[in-house]
Amino acid sequence: VQLAESGGGLVQPGGSLRLSCAASGFAFSTYGMTWYRQAPGKERELVAVISSSGGTTTYADSVKGRFTISRDNAKNTVYLQMNALKPEDTAVYYCKVLFRNRNYWGQGTQVTVSS
Repeated sequence: VQLAESGGGLVQPGGSLRLSCAASGFAFSTYGMTWYRQAPGKERELVAVISSSGGTTTYADSVKGRFTISRDNAKNTVYLQMNALKPEDTAVYYCKVLFRNRNYWGQGTQVTVSS
Protein backbone atom coordinates (compact mmCIF):
# COMPACT_ATOMS: atom_id res chain seq x y z
CA VAL A 1 0.00 0.00 0.00
CA GLN A 2 1.33 3.40 -0.96
CA LEU A 3 -0.22 6.83 -0.51
CA ALA A 4 1.36 9.98 -1.93
CA GLU A 5 0.01 13.42 -1.11
CA SER A 6 0.68 16.50 -3.20
CA GLY A 7 -0.63 20.01 -3.73
CA GLY A 8 0.40 21.73 -0.54
CA GLY A 9 2.08 25.11 -0.40
CA LEU A 10 1.96 28.66 0.89
CA VAL A 11 -1.32 30.53 0.45
CA GLN A 12 -2.72 33.78 1.76
CA PRO A 13 -5.71 33.81 4.12
CA GLY A 14 -8.90 33.45 2.12
CA GLY A 15 -7.13 31.54 -0.62
CA SER A 16 -7.64 28.02 -1.94
CA LEU A 17 -5.64 24.86 -2.47
CA ARG A 18 -6.48 21.42 -3.77
CA LEU A 19 -4.64 18.48 -2.25
CA SER A 20 -4.36 15.12 -3.99
CA CYS A 21 -3.57 11.70 -2.63
CA ALA A 22 -2.57 9.06 -5.17
CA ALA A 23 -3.10 5.51 -3.93
CA SER A 24 -1.68 2.17 -5.06
CA GLY A 25 -1.31 -1.38 -3.83
CA PHE A 26 -4.92 -2.05 -2.91
CA ALA A 27 -8.39 -2.02 -4.46
CA PHE A 28 -8.88 1.71 -4.03
CA SER A 29 -12.51 1.81 -5.12
CA THR A 30 -13.57 -0.51 -2.29
CA TYR A 31 -12.09 1.49 0.61
CA GLY A 32 -13.08 4.64 2.39
CA MET A 33 -10.40 7.29 2.60
CA THR A 34 -9.61 9.91 5.21
CA TRP A 35 -7.72 13.20 5.34
CA TYR A 36 -6.01 14.19 8.59
CA ARG A 37 -3.86 17.14 9.54
CA GLN A 38 -1.29 17.88 12.20
CA ALA A 39 -0.32 21.38 13.23
CA PRO A 40 2.93 22.09 15.09
CA GLY A 41 2.66 21.07 18.72
CA LYS A 42 -0.80 19.57 18.26
CA GLU A 43 -2.21 16.10 17.85
CA ARG A 44 -3.18 14.77 14.46
CA GLU A 45 -6.86 15.48 13.80
CA LEU A 46 -9.41 14.10 11.38
CA VAL A 47 -10.40 16.55 8.64
CA ALA A 48 -12.69 14.66 6.26
CA VAL A 49 -13.82 11.15 5.37
CA ILE A 50 -15.23 9.78 2.14
CA SER A 51 -16.89 6.42 1.52
CA SER A 52 -15.65 3.99 -1.10
CA SER A 53 -18.22 5.14 -3.66
CA GLY A 54 -17.89 8.80 -2.75
CA GLY A 55 -21.55 8.96 -1.83
CA THR A 56 -21.00 9.72 1.84
CA THR A 57 -18.71 12.38 3.27
CA THR A 58 -18.05 13.63 6.79
CA TYR A 59 -16.18 16.73 7.93
CA ALA A 60 -14.69 18.16 11.08
CA ASP A 61 -16.71 21.11 12.34
CA SER A 62 -13.69 23.36 11.86
CA VAL A 63 -13.67 22.84 8.08
CA LYS A 64 -17.35 22.25 7.32
CA GLY A 65 -18.54 24.51 4.52
CA ARG A 66 -14.99 25.37 3.43
CA PHE A 67 -13.40 22.02 2.53
CA THR A 68 -14.68 19.37 0.14
CA ILE A 69 -13.42 15.80 -0.06
CA SER A 70 -13.90 13.90 -3.30
CA ARG A 71 -12.45 10.94 -5.15
CA ASP A 72 -11.85 9.63 -8.63
CA ASN A 73 -11.85 5.85 -8.49
CA ALA A 74 -10.67 5.61 -12.09
CA LYS A 75 -7.52 7.50 -11.10
CA ASN A 76 -7.11 5.94 -7.63
CA THR A 77 -6.98 9.43 -6.19
CA VAL A 78 -8.71 11.26 -3.37
CA TYR A 79 -8.83 15.04 -3.23
CA LEU A 80 -9.30 17.75 -0.63
CA GLN A 81 -10.47 21.08 -2.00
CA MET A 82 -9.77 23.76 0.59
CA ASN A 83 -11.37 27.18 0.24
CA ALA A 84 -11.48 30.24 2.47
CA LEU A 85 -8.28 29.11 4.14
CA LYS A 86 -7.40 30.47 7.57
CA PRO A 87 -4.05 30.67 9.37
CA GLU A 88 -5.31 27.98 11.75
CA ASP A 89 -5.52 25.57 8.78
CA THR A 90 -1.72 25.57 8.68
CA ALA A 91 -0.60 21.97 9.14
CA VAL A 92 0.82 18.92 7.46
CA TYR A 93 -2.02 17.14 5.70
CA TYR A 94 -2.07 13.35 5.42
CA CYS A 95 -4.31 10.85 3.71
CA LYS A 96 -4.99 7.51 5.33
CA VAL A 97 -6.57 4.17 4.52
CA LEU A 98 -7.49 1.35 6.87
CA PHE A 99 -6.47 -1.78 4.96
CA ARG A 100 -6.59 -5.24 6.50
CA ASN A 101 -6.88 -3.78 10.02
CA ARG A 102 -3.81 -1.58 9.62
CA ASN A 103 -3.65 2.16 9.03
CA TYR A 104 -1.50 3.28 6.13
CA TRP A 105 -0.41 6.91 5.85
CA GLY A 106 1.18 9.02 3.19
CA GLN A 107 4.23 11.18 3.84
CA GLY A 108 2.11 14.31 4.16
CA THR A 109 2.05 17.66 2.39
CA GLN A 110 2.63 21.00 4.11
CA VAL A 111 -0.05 23.68 3.93
CA THR A 112 0.87 27.11 5.24
CA VAL A 113 -1.70 29.89 5.38
CA SER A 114 -0.03 33.23 5.97
CA SER A 115 0.07 36.76 4.65
